Amino acid sequence: MKAVRLTLLLAFVVVFLIPIYVLLATSFKPLTEADPSQAWALPQTWTLEPWRVAWEKLAPGIWNSVLLAVPGSILSCALGSMNGYVLSKWRFPGADVLFTLFLFGMFIPYQGVMIPLVELLVGLNDLFGVQGVFYGGLPGLILAHVVYGIPICTLIFRNYYVTIPDELIEASRVDGAGLLRTYWSVVLPVSGPAIAVVIIWQFTSLWNDFLFAVFITGPRSWPTTVMLNNIAGAQATPYSQQMAAAILASIPTMIIYVLLGRFFMRGLMAGALKG
Repeated sequence: MKAVRLTLLLAFVVVFLIPIYVLLATSFKPLTEADPSQAWALPQTWTLEPWRVAWEKLAPGIWNSVLLAVPGSILSCALGSMNGYVLSKWRFPGADVLFTLFLFGMFIPYQGVMIPLVELLVGLNDLFGVQGVFYGGLPGLILAHVVYGIPICTLIFRNYYVTIPDELIEASRVDGAGLLRTYWSVVLPVSGPAIAVVIIWQFTSLWNDFLFAVFITGPRSWPTTVMLNNIAGAQATPYSQQMAAAILASIPTMIIYVLLGRFFMRGLMAGALKG
């Protein structure tokens, strides 16, 4: 039985790695060899030229994605943590109703809010007398993702904070700590797993976003996904450049998973039984 399980796991690993093999093999081929009919073959002539061209085309988008994903993830994490703390430990009339309304935001599709979102961002540009900031720039895209991420971030933190013993909160109150002091000194220091989950979730969502990015931002603010979509030839498709660019675009999210992955399942499962 053990041998059967290992064989099945090995088969799944091989199937999972097949696309990665095609990506890597094609990314080192010159344009003359990069053809779907030769997708499985190793390069006859190994070259780094596709990687150089892909980096030149993607570099501005990668930097824009960093400016988008890092502050967006941090803001989402901060707001979700505070919301989850209040909704789990500082009960008030209507807390459950408010939490339910928060959750409704998780089920609203991106496509359903595009027109009012664009009108809102254009209105913010006019209100503050700026052009290309909220609509056409990264601040508007960050705002959209932070607001859209509040429901799922609040849910994750609330379910995690439910597992924190109420006695700790009561003890901090007895010692004279208020709402913010209790949050900063008692709750936040033990929030590592939930923070890791939210950072991974939001960073991945922000980095991989295409729909909001292509609607809201302009050419100077296009993130990696839009720049990646634009890597196409006029007469022939540069498959090797596209494969190299796809790998480059996926490296930051892989780094985040490697650094924070060990906290991911722990944070997701926290509160699963009590929340």
